Amino acid sequence: MNPTDLALQLWPPAASSTAVETDWLILAFTVLTLLLTVPVFVAITWFAIRYRQGEEADRSHGNTRSVLIEISWMLIPFLLTLIFFVWGARLFFISKQVPGDAMVVEAIGRQWMWKFQHPTGQSEINDLHLPIGQPIKIRMISQDVIHNLYLPALRMQMATLPDRYTEMWFKADRTGSYRLYCSEYCGTDHSKMDGTLTLMTQADYAAWLEKAGAQQGGQAGAGRAVYESYGCGTCHDPGATVRAPSLAGLYGREVKLADGRTVTADETYLRDKILNPNRQKLAADYKQVMPAFRNVIPTDDLDRLVAYLKSGRATAQQEASP
Repeated sequence: MNPTDLALQLWPPAASSTAVETDWLILAFTVLTLLLTVPVFVAITWFAIRYRQGEEADRSHGNTRSVLIEISWMLIPFLLTLIFFVWGARLFFISKQVPGDAMVVEAIGRQWMWKFQHPTGQSEINDLHLPIGQPIKIRMISQDVIHNLYLPALRMQMATLPDRYTEMWFKADRTGSYRLYCSEYCGTDHSKMDGTLTLMTQADYAAWLEKAGAQQGGQAGAGRAVYESYGCGTCHDPGATVRAPSLAGLYGREVKLADGRTVTADETYLRDKILNPNRQKLAADYKQVMPAFRNVIPTDDLDRLVAYLKSGRATAQQEASP
């Protein structure tokens, strides 16, 4: 079947065990809802006909009352629906617990396209190739307005927001080609912001990466080129004429601020200092001369630069500098 045909399907195929369980949850809750509501409407219809105006019927009030029945028709539906609350909560908590061995794919939404970056450095536009049997974490951000990455075959979607990272994870177990969409109205060509999710065996995925020419060194390797292209070393490399903090081994280190506080140079700290260094968290013993790179550096370049600073390459290359 052509992947485009899947757009016409009311219930697309499920490509993961979580998607299958989600389908069962929806189906079971729909059945329960019908079991609880259909008898009520049937009874309303029967009473409306049986006791309609002009119909001879006994309309006197009965003297019997059963507290047990009254409690039962409140308690039993409550307990049944509570089962689905627990079931849904379980799936929710699973969706938030990302396995430690998950492969991280970076995603950027922009009007009107999706850009994906594999750990090996390979980029894709509107298409995404992934292996089955491997936990995948998609870490995403928007470069302009709010988008929503929707993967129907996995029964998952997640908002992509400007200036804020969101993520979702899954483990697919069925190969094939499936549709992906933006499910949040984002402007004129929103309906064209779609693509294809291709799920492959791990051997086929490795072959695809090799054929596609994955960059040696991945994000961190590409980040070194970004570091040089923006002239970061002019101030931060050893021997620079401008006195600026060394970036060697900065990630994960304690940094003393001008107000006496101490913070950890985590990923959020690095991004904040690149995008708007004058806003807050001024480092002690240094004058603030670094320009802000917000609206200057593209999101994908920022991801590569941060990946480079987090890697050991920044340390090794700065130590090797004269």
